[in-house]
Order: sequence, then C-alpha cells, then structure tokens
Amino acid sequence: MDLELYKKNYKTKYLAEEYERLSAQAEELKKMGGDPDMAELAREELGSIEGARKELEEKMDAIFREDKAEEEKPRDLVLEVRAGVGGEEAAIFAQDLALMYGRFATKSGWSFRPIDESQSELGGYKEATFELTGDGAYDLLRFETGVHRIQRVPATEKSGRIHTSTASVIVLPIRKKATVTISPADIEMSFTRSGGAGGQNVNKVETAVHLVHKPSGIHVHCSVERSQLKNREKAMSILVAKLEQLKDEEELKKNADARSQIGTGDRSEKIRTYNTLQDRVTDHRIKESWHNIEGIFQGDIGDIVETLAERAKAGTLGPAEGEEE
Repeated sequence: MDLELYKKNYKTKYLAEEYERLSAQAEELKKMGGDPDMAELAREELGSIEGARKELEEKMDAIFREDKAEEEKPRDLVLEVRAGVGGEEAAIFAQDLALMYGRFATKSGWSFRPIDESQSELGGYKEATFELTGDGAYDLLRFETGVHRIQRVPATEKSGRIHTSTASVIVLPIRKKATVTISPADIEMSFTRSGGAGGQNVNKVETAVHLVHKPSGIHVHCSVERSQLKNREKAMSILVAKLEQLKDEEELKKNADARSQIGTGDRSEKIRTYNTLQDRVTDHRIKESWHNIEGIFQGDIGDIVETLAERAKAGTLGPAEGEEE
C-alpha cells in the first residue's frame, strides 16, 4: 500500500495519518512480546489494531477508487438536434430544444457553443451540433437522447390548427480515453470556407473541416474554430464519439431485450411530448409530467433531468413510447 499517495489526498489524509499512528503503536506492542507478563496483552492489542488498520485501508481504497472513477467521467459532450417529422415547424422545434439545453447549461455554469448549424428557411435547425463542457453534465443529460414530440399551434398557422412535429436529440460523451481505433485510410477529409461572422480569416481561408468515415458512412462537419487544425481535431473527437456510440449500440443489440432510443424520427417513437395547449411536458419512459412549459423552454429542466437520472439509477427507466414492449 502506498501510504504517501493517500496522505496527498485531502479526503484520505486523516485516515492515512491514523493508519500511520496505529502502525507505530503496533511496532511498540511487538517489542513488548518478549516480556512474558505482557505478551498476552500485546497479542490482544495487536489483533485489535490489525482489524482497525484493515478497516482504514478499505476505506482509503474505496475513496481512491471513487475519485478515480469521477476523474474518468466525461466533462465534454456533443449534443445534436435534428428536425424530424413536421417540416419547418419541426426545424423550429429543433431550435427550441437547442436553446433550451443552452439555457440550462448556462444556468448550470457549463459552457455551450455551436460546432455546426444547418438552418431551415424560417430560421429553425434542420440539424445542429453543439459542444457542452461541465462537471456532471453527462450524468444529467445522457437520457435526453431520443425523439421529442411537440403539439402546438404554430405562429404561422392562421386557422388555429394544432400541429404535431418531432425532433431527435443525441447526447454523446467525449471520453478521455478512446475505445475505438480509426484507420486514416477509412477517413475522407475535405475543407471548405467557414460561413458567418469571424472576419477575413473565416471568409477567405478553408478552415471548415468535413469528415466522412467510409466504413460506417458517418459524416462530421466542424466550422466553429478559426484554424483548420483545431476544426480537424474537434471533428475527429466527434467522429470517435459517434463510432463509440455505434459500438455500444451493436453490443446492446446482442441482447434480445435491448431497445434503441432513437428510431426513424417518426411521431410514434418518442421519449417525451411537449403539449403547449395543456402546458404540460410528459416523459413517456417514466410516465411523469411537468407543467410551466414556457419555463422549461427557458432552460428550467433541472427537475426533469434529475428525475430521469434517479430513475435510471434505480433501474426504473422504461422504453420510449411506441416501441415494442
């Protein structure tokens, strides 16, 4: 056991010092073993000390393992939104979801910034990718992956008819240690000029990077960074995250009871419904609802994501509605 290592950690320092004190006491008792009158007492005391030292060692080891696991948790995430069924209204809904997560990230003290955006004619998102960084973010947002459905009267609807549309959300962790290996021969890379604000560099230099992983057909586009190198590094990290997700899904499919959270984007395969007329948001996996939909779209989703995390930990998170039981 490396006692010095435990002494450097403030969580185990006092335990290590107590272990050290007991060890010194044990050495003194061993010296008393030569005295016939004290030998029996020394043996009893040594037994008691050994038990206490073993308990301390187990506690320090448990704390150390917990800290190591915490350090290995991903702080960086990729969050993607994609319009599903519903045309322009679906694209507007996808943008609403992206803004909701961005506001929640800000309230949580996390960073949230776009990596790539593809807008619709009315300004919604056909699809968009964001980078999110923050402690505990993945544990809270990982269960947002799935198809979200909204029922509302669009601002452009003159007759007051309710529209139903969908958008899909995918949350991917950027792990510190990659679990997949990518061969350079499997990647097709191209460069384009980045659009939007950013000055002459953005407009005249091909800084945007587009990757295609030929074996899987996965595409990744990154244009947020000012340099081609940084965009390439970011795109590669996203590609790795997508391939790791693909690998995880393939592992799950080996289990006959496994169900994918993302389906075709059809309305019937959903994890959550946002009903603006009834001011209600319902998560179908846990059969629970929340009100104040306006506040929810403003980023007040803490109660929802915390409840999902707790239910997942308890093993009571059900499948998306519309899937086979």
